Amino acid sequence: MLSRLRRAMPTPRTALLGALLWAVIMGASALINLSLDDWAVPEKIRIVSLLFAGGAAIAFPIGLFAARLFSLERGCEVAFAAAIVCLAAATVCMTAVMFALQYRSYYAEWHAPLFTLTWGFQLAFTMAVAFYQFVVLGIRLYFPLGFIALLGASLWFARQQR
Repeated sequence: MLSRLRRAMPTPRTALLGALLWAVIMGASALINLSLDDWAVPEKIRIVSLLFAGGAAIAFPIGLFAARLFSLERGCEVAFAAAIVCLAAATVCMTAVMFALQYRSYYAEWHAPLFTLTWGFQLAFTMAVAFYQFVVLGIRLYFPLGFIALLGASLWFARQQR
């Protein structure tokens, strides 16, 4: 089991370069979508784009590791499917977590004292609402550029697994 985990671990170079490229593409996807929608003010567009880039940078090594773990010693089709599912899930989840933490920090001023039962409920429900809002409002910012990049990264991954 441990050797399987070691083999699934991407090289630091691949993880770092992939994370940087993935972050640029996902941040650009959000930036383009928000700019075309004539959304808010430029400062807000930059903040949201950086949030998407940060989530993507954290997500890429995690998604790559998971895809490699699920596709070890399997065919190209499995590698392609694993890359699509793992990279998409990791990217959306990590960006949603970053969004939820930012959302939570905004509402923290009105929450109960730290580590009380009321604070726990407020934290749980604030995070749940933030995840819901991200799914409803944020996922559209990945289309079409992010989706095209996902297909390209998955093709690259499947070719690497040969």
